[in-house]
Amino acid sequence: MQSNFSSLDWMIFASYFLILILTSVLLSQTKVKTSRDYFTGGNSMPMLAVAISVLATSQSAATFLGGPESSYKGDLTFLGFYVSAFLAVVFVAKVLVPKFYAVNVITVYEYLEYRYGESSKRYAGVMFLVGRLFASGARLYIGALAISMILFSDIAVGHMAISIAVLMIGALGYTYFGGVKSVIFSDIIQAITYIGAGIAVLVYLYTSLNTDFSTIITTLNENHKLNLVNFSFTGSFNIWTLFVGFFLLNIAAYGLDQDMTQRVLTCKNKKEGEKSLIYSIIFTVPVVMIFLAIGLLLYLFYQHPEISGIKSACIDQNVDGQSVTIFMLYILNEMPEGLRGLVTVGAVAAALSSSNSVLSAMSSVAVEDIYRPLMVSKNKPEAHFLKAGRIMVVVFAVLLSIMALFSYYWQQYTQLDLLSFALGVMAFAYAPLLGVYAAAIFTKRGSEETVKYALIGGFLMVLISQPYVIGKLLDYKIDYSVMMVAGTLVSFLMMMTQKNKNG
Repeated sequence: MQSNFSSLDWMIFASYFLILILTSVLLSQTKVKTSRDYFTGGNSMPMLAVAISVLATSQSAATFLGGPESSYKGDLTFLGFYVSAFLAVVFVAKVLVPKFYAVNVITVYEYLEYRYGESSKRYAGVMFLVGRLFASGARLYIGALAISMILFSDIAVGHMAISIAVLMIGALGYTYFGGVKSVIFSDIIQAITYIGAGIAVLVYLYTSLNTDFSTIITTLNENHKLNLVNFSFTGSFNIWTLFVGFFLLNIAAYGLDQDMTQRVLTCKNKKEGEKSLIYSIIFTVPVVMIFLAIGLLLYLFYQHPEISGIKSACIDQNVDGQSVTIFMLYILNEMPEGLRGLVTVGAVAAALSSSNSVLSAMSSVAVEDIYRPLMVSKNKPEAHFLKAGRIMVVVFAVLLSIMALFSYYWQQYTQLDLLSFALGVMAFAYAPLLGVYAAAIFTKRGSEETVKYALIGGFLMVLISQPYVIGKLLDYKIDYSVMMVAGTLVSFLMMMTQKNKNG
């Protein structure tokens, strides 16, 4: 298929990348002398900038496309995810962040070195790298899916590879020279871009409907689209799932995932770090609401032609045999020129905001938790570790690109929706890390050796629980929250098998 892009769309697309190039050049002028500067910004970042950066990182292309899909097919119960996230963030801010600052860590896994010994830090670092490679590769794939579909109107492997390369080159432009400081400031640019694109679509959709606000609300309410809480045991975002599985997920995401927590560790002190986390969630809720509202208006547009006035809109969510989200369908078939280019830029920005940060996070763990301890006896200068950090940024850009292409086949095989696919992949690292940290913080049990086995045990439990493993064997799908609890519990119980010699 040929691209639906007009000259105006291409002009907007090119202008955005010109801004990316100019800002990446400007931000790369940041003077970086040590690996601590490269990975923590010298603990000098403003609290609000960090909060916006955390917001941008948490809102990937999965939210950009998956948010509207959630409310189009369901209701507003997805918002409960962020109620759960708020409670988890308060826990992280009051319990975990002070401990990280007390030990003056560069990565969150250094806390395990303090509790159990140097090897445990490396084990956790490896688990993070494996899990983050899976999760961020999936996120990159979802972002590339949007870019390929909009630019080329298909997701052929060649076009997907080009889209992945576009995103990775953009992420490298920010991360390679300036480190996390450049990432944080670039995240602000990306957040403004994709939020602006979302607002533009929302306004256009609203004005294109042939009705008033009161009728919109009444129709949505009659169709049960405004439900905020699901007390049943069914549905992805029922209240029991939100305050068990997703609560654990959010503790891990905001407190144990270096990708997110690295930003918090760039603040001047623990108080600023705590506030940056809490503000990030407060800022996130209205942003998510924009994309859920888009899904509700798309529901009226496609399912209520008496309101939209459109009798012949295409509602077959398959393009060239590939299932697409309802927002993507709207972009491809209904969106006017100019706005299509702006939304494409928004999808790129959403993908970039999560891609550039993960390169810095993975590099920091590889260098500080794994490589530096091996070089202690060789008295390498600080410039050596700074160079190593930049090399690892490039290495992980290549690995993530490969993983994104693998996810292309993985998601099609599992037939999971985009949000479920992204969340399910995250559980591989999050559940085992949660079990280990629960033991480290709340008990006097565990050791260097049990850390290794607990991480492996939790990982395997999540793998066994996947719908394409146990679901195929038992014809039974395990809920995501059960998967998180099971993996965490296995990891925690394995930590309990041995007493910590350090007390």
